[in-house]
Amino acid sequence: QVTCIEVVEAYVERIKEVNPLINAVVKDRFEEALQEAQQVDKLLSEGPGDDCLEEKFPLLGVPITVKEAFSLYGMPNTSGLVNRRNVIATSDATVVSRLKQAGAIPLGVTNCSELCMWYESSNRVYGRTNNPYDLQRIVGGSSGGEGSVLAAACSVIGVGSDIGGSIRMPAFFNGVFGHKPTTGVVPNDGQFPNAQGVRTSYLCTGPMCRYAEDLEPVLRVMAGPGVSKLKLNEKVSLEKIKFHCMDHDGGSIFVSPVDKEILQAQKKVVEHLESDLGVQVQRVTIHKMKYSFQIWSAMMSSKDSEGQEAQRFTDLLGDHGKPVWPLWELMKWLVGMSSHTFPAIALGLTEKLVNLNLSGKAKLVSMGKSLQEEMEALLGPDGVLLYPSHPTIAPKHHSPICMPFNFAYTAIFNVLGLPVTQCPLGLGSEGLPLGIQLVAAAYNDHLTLAVARYLEKAFGGWVLPGKV
Repeated sequence: QVTCIEVVEAYVERIKEVNPLINAVVKDRFEEALQEAQQVDKLLSEGPGDDCLEEKFPLLGVPITVKEAFSLYGMPNTSGLVNRRNVIATSDATVVSRLKQAGAIPLGVTNCSELCMWYESSNRVYGRTNNPYDLQRIVGGSSGGEGSVLAAACSVIGVGSDIGGSIRMPAFFNGVFGHKPTTGVVPNDGQFPNAQGVRTSYLCTGPMCRYAEDLEPVLRVMAGPGVSKLKLNEKVSLEKIKFHCMDHDGGSIFVSPVDKEILQAQKKVVEHLESDLGVQVQRVTIHKMKYSFQIWSAMMSSKDSEGQEAQRFTDLLGDHGKPVWPLWELMKWLVGMSSHTFPAIALGLTEKLVNLNLSGKAKLVSMGKSLQEEMEALLGPDGVLLYPSHPTIAPKHHSPICMPFNFAYTAIFNVLGLPVTQCPLGLGSEGLPLGIQLVAAAYNDHLTLAVARYLEKAFGGWVLPGKV
């Protein structure tokens, strides 16, 4: 009905209109995108039958955006680190290359937190990204630019990565869909920083979208040959899913209590599933979830099977520059002289503390392994767990510093290796997005994706900011 050039032009205009407010796209490639759109129209006007094209280019002409931490040819690849501000990608990350080969057209790259290790997307290279529903609120991190750009209807599909909730928190705070696939299915190559040692089992690359139906086709393209490990061709009968529900982590001292509105939204989901599908949603209490933050921290800093130490964050901070001394950076920060953000300096200071109590750390790693077994046994081949995406709705800028460990609600599933879909559930009383995490056993991504499509119909999915 419309030409590809019309579609791309519409998105380019939309970005130009709202990006000055949200600061999500940090570098665009509009001219190249418009040329690529012309080529798509040319191909369609003279090309073979539609069926053949659809198979070869499933995302033909679809405008996408890419988190700046991924290399996209000709675009900056700093990950918000001042020392890398002159780094320009000379190739495409594997997932970016696959999306381009499938016909997608990248419009530009989006903001993230410094070195992708914080849940507010702000850095000394590009500044701060704002939430389209309330510019005084955070967009989450580290794929926060993607969450913001999708919510503001500036893109159709986003490329995100997630080691502690970096796809799901921005998707939740910005009211869009985000999927953290089962570990090891989608390649992580071509992003900075990339995971090393034990963390290669926890970092996941995945799709972020405004519409639930887009998650699966994008996941197929991103996974490439790895898609065979997933059961995406299996038909899902929602009535046969065994639903479990957990309202909160059990009251960790490190994490905020879950907001009443988030609990209320989760309750509505349970009631809808029971009345509409005739299923019984089983309430569960998994005691070890109370130690989510401690388990994640211990497992993130443990040695891999070959005894290799986890990479130090302080070493990453010194990329393309001199070694960084966190205490000295803190002194400089206090007088406005540091080129690093406070959360990055704080992480550099605290990473040493994790290794002070080695016997405690070993206990937590073993607790994580037994939690993984407990989860796999609970979920089995046909189970889905409903769990809050975060204890609070999108907080105001800077406030995550006061509650730095609230990301534990998403992070625990990285070290457990489970697939999770974050699903929006409309807006709360302050006009900010609500949502829920849908969790399944490893390689059962098809279950969470099917439930997300169902809940989108029931609860309306993404809501255009400013519509209410």
